[in-house]
Amino acid sequence: MANTAYRRIGLGLLAGNLAFAGAPLFRVVDLNVGETAKVEVAGGKAATVKLLATGETRDRVRSAVRSAQAEVEVNGARTRLSCGNYQLPVAAGGVQVDCAVTRAYYSNTNADHWALAKDARLRLWPAGGPLMPPGAMVYPVRQRWFAGRTQMANEPTYVDGGESFGERRIYYHAGLDIGGAEGLTEVVAAMGGTVASAGREVLDQYRTGGPVRARYDRVYVLDDSGWMELYAHLQAIDPAVRPGSRVSLGQKIGVLGKEGDSGGWSHLHFEILALQPSGKWGTLEGYALLWEAYQRQYRPDLIAVARPHVAALTGETVVLDAARSWSRAPGAVRYEWTFSDGATAAGARVERTYARPGVYSEILKITDARGRTAWDFATVDVLDPAHRDQAPPSIHAACWPTMGIRPGAPVTFKVRTFGTQAGEETWDFGDGSAKVTTRSDGNAVALAKDGYAATTHAFAKPGDYIVRVERERAVAHLHVRVDAAGRAR
Repeated sequence: MANTAYRRIGLGLLAGNLAFAGAPLFRVVDLNVGETAKVEVAGGKAATVKLLATGETRDRVRSAVRSAQAEVEVNGARTRLSCGNYQLPVAAGGVQVDCAVTRAYYSNTNADHWALAKDARLRLWPAGGPLMPPGAMVYPVRQRWFAGRTQMANEPTYVDGGESFGERRIYYHAGLDIGGAEGLTEVVAAMGGTVASAGREVLDQYRTGGPVRARYDRVYVLDDSGWMELYAHLQAIDPAVRPGSRVSLGQKIGVLGKEGDSGGWSHLHFEILALQPSGKWGTLEGYALLWEAYQRQYRPDLIAVARPHVAALTGETVVLDAARSWSRAPGAVRYEWTFSDGATAAGARVERTYARPGVYSEILKITDARGRTAWDFATVDVLDPAHRDQAPPSIHAACWPTMGIRPGAPVTFKVRTFGTQAGEETWDFGDGSAKVTTRSDGNAVALAKDGYAATTHAFAKPGDYIVRVERERAVAHLHVRVDAAGRAR
């Protein structure tokens, strides 16, 4: 039956059978330390890869894995890979290679999302080529890259409840959380395929034995390569998306929301599930694939990356890292930081120490050799070990639209504070206009329909604006670009 069919399709692709035009260009191999495998990369070139060692770095807050590494040898060339956490594949030994996950994440995780049976999972692509075939994938939300907060692969989750002390099991994020404006941001099909489940309705052949876990806010799409894409926390599912129907690339799936087990913050949980070398269904690390899809679709000049978020103790020195940023233009990129206390710094990697607990949002600006700019914001969650039961409040903010904004056009801003019922949010839109106050419900009821507070603002002139919202020492920033031509950049 179909359940058996998609299992056969997925295993065939892992074994190297490129039967479909949209089939992935990478090969997956799970290895133990000291183990060597010969992998036939797409296009017929063979690569010999050996896993030499693994390691990890943990925080002092809750002993969470903040980075994991795999040292590998590919065709005789040694390289060190970081696993997930906003990393892209690197060139080594005549191929491109990345590490999706290591066994380090199993030591204190709340679930096995990856179906990893050995010490590390590696993926290999042909050198210098694309990560996915052209036209195989689009970005699944109609908004700008990093328009709001995110939680990507292997990042300890933090947005809804923030970081907190304790030895409890940790959810290292499976799939990709993309923050957006509840009820406004459109979700589209990242890849074309057949709808296996929409809401609580499921095709009979996908009820058991596969990755589908139907819920009122979820859509599952089986694509032509045998992968299953999950779209979760949807406020609404498009009526045309029904079990058994065909969705095309970029077709509307629904509207972004905070339903299900979102924790109360509005976002799309997008996850690619695939049969792994273990023979079991597991999460396929998708950050690099979405990165490439977004670049093909929107052609940005440069992208600032100040992620993943950082968790630290008061008085502890932390490193803020912008080295994952990217520029299309050749030449050096300039990195400029502006911190919550008004201090500034330059450089891709900077060190900071925080004396007071809080959730900080630090501003990163990058400028390429042609003078073009991009912004991102580093979230730093600082806890006080002397008050282990007092987690600082945090804020989730979003806006819509995020692209093609003209002067005078209204922009909707939404915000929800977590961890406090005191005070109210104060907005500074960065254009010299008067500040505005709102009052969200403080996440008193996670799925409350009116949990977010909303306001609108119109910017009179073209330009780049850094919007700041704060409540009870919690701060969030948004970048709004207003273009006279209305062109998304």
